[in-house]
Amino acid sequence: MNAEVAPSVLPPELAEMPFDNRFLEALPGDDEAENYRRQVANACWSAVAPTPVAEPKVVAVSPEAAALLDLPDRVCESEAFAAIFAGNQLAPGMEPYATCYGGHQFGNWAGQLGDGRAINLGEIVNRKGERWALQLKGAGPTPYSRTADGLAVLRSSLREFLCSEAMFHLGVPTTRALSLILTGEEVVRDILYDGHPAPEPGSVVCRLAPSFTRFGHFEMLAARRETELLRRFADFTIDTDFQELESPSEGPDRYLGWFAEVVSRTAHMVAEWMRVGFVHGVMNTDNMSILGLTIDYGPYGWLEDYDPGWTPNTTDAATRRYRYGQQPAIAQWNLVQLANAIYPLVGDAKPLEEALAIYAKEYTARWQEVLASKLGLVALDPAGDAALVKEMFALLQAVETDMTIFYRRLADVDLATCEPTPLEDAWYVPTQATPALRERLQGWLSLYASRARQDAVSLAERRARMNSVNPKYVLRNYIAQLAIDKAETGDFTLVRELLDVLRHPYNDQPEREEYAKKRPDWARNRPGCSMLSCSS
Repeated sequence: MNAEVAPSVLPPELAEMPFDNRFLEALPGDDEAENYRRQVANACWSAVAPTPVAEPKVVAVSPEAAALLDLPDRVCESEAFAAIFAGNQLAPGMEPYATCYGGHQFGNWAGQLGDGRAINLGEIVNRKGERWALQLKGAGPTPYSRTADGLAVLRSSLREFLCSEAMFHLGVPTTRALSLILTGEEVVRDILYDGHPAPEPGSVVCRLAPSFTRFGHFEMLAARRETELLRRFADFTIDTDFQELESPSEGPDRYLGWFAEVVSRTAHMVAEWMRVGFVHGVMNTDNMSILGLTIDYGPYGWLEDYDPGWTPNTTDAATRRYRYGQQPAIAQWNLVQLANAIYPLVGDAKPLEEALAIYAKEYTARWQEVLASKLGLVALDPAGDAALVKEMFALLQAVETDMTIFYRRLADVDLATCEPTPLEDAWYVPTQATPALRERLQGWLSLYASRARQDAVSLAERRARMNSVNPKYVLRNYIAQLAIDKAETGDFTLVRELLDVLRHPYNDQPEREEYAKKRPDWARNRPGCSMLSCSS
């Protein structure tokens, strides 16, 4: 059953959304109109309508994301909004489709993947001239769904909705989330892949991004040796999504300059992940945005106790390929795969290798800036401050230490006495802090205090600088799970409160201190609070 065009009684803000759908106009589509699973060659997209649902109900809307579409609050509270962004109706100008791409998953080529449970509604240009693509996740099957049903459950949708907006307010490059809508239907999922499937509430998230183009789009075209279409797709991407680049109209330099920009944006994005302790969990090439945006919030997690070897993904438990400390290297590996894909457009490996070398330089430089800001220093000397940094990370692992709280409370340490008391709040097992360890910590604080005094920055300025980059509030896994538990009973108050809390992650919010606390013991090993599966 296909979605139908919405009636003319829509609020004007919905009825007159300025769609131009440039992607469909510029790139070839699938000749087959029927929606069944198949391989799609010589095309970038397939027309497919969302599957209508029984009873759409708005759980939450991001006001900042709605503003990007020029949608006021009263419209976002309407039944028409719920119908459109659950997939029951199409507003005028919407031309739904799913895109074709491939990718490397856990280091292995997976062939055709595509938008298996994502349906693009089209692209609009808002009043500011910004382009935004609208995409429903969980709105039914597409030709790229393989053996899956194309649906999503409240559990994963809630996590994606909240995390997308939390990352934006943290200052991390990310796709956005407009709305979270219940479908009124149940979806069966085996959450732990242990042979115990169970029904869960179904839901749909509407995601926004200037573009949802992934590394895998180019990989798929290259793998099929559709070189002219690869060139056409690359030209479209440069002209549409990288208009600020001064690119030649044709030739290898056009694609090299663009690739260098993708390399730079990716380095910046990953450095921001590392700054806030975010672990993506599924850094497959099909989950890498060409714009350097965080995309596809599946089994992600926040590093709570500092452990560079931690991954939130149960599927990755054996090899830990996508662990926190490995993310910078994996991003570089993924960029190599993109370079391989666009090689036919360049014809020479050397300039691509030179562009790839930008990654290590830019990531290292950005990471040094990140560490300096987290420590409240003007700048770090990679050589002179190496011992300071090395000992800090060693201490973070010597006692099970909450990373977010450690950096936040470091700003409260009195550098005159170097008394470590403020940092004790970050310890999960205080008994691990032996007298020898405390003495070692105080020694590090003395070294840190001496280094901080070299910058001649006032205590107030140092503290303000640190608190502007070290968040107090992040979407801890156990807090997201508490919101899921309540939402599954029909109580959405915590979802909405968290959305508001996470809009101001660097501010002290005295009435919301409970959301800044470290993970409780009951959540240490509970599913959803420690590791998660790729189950939707």
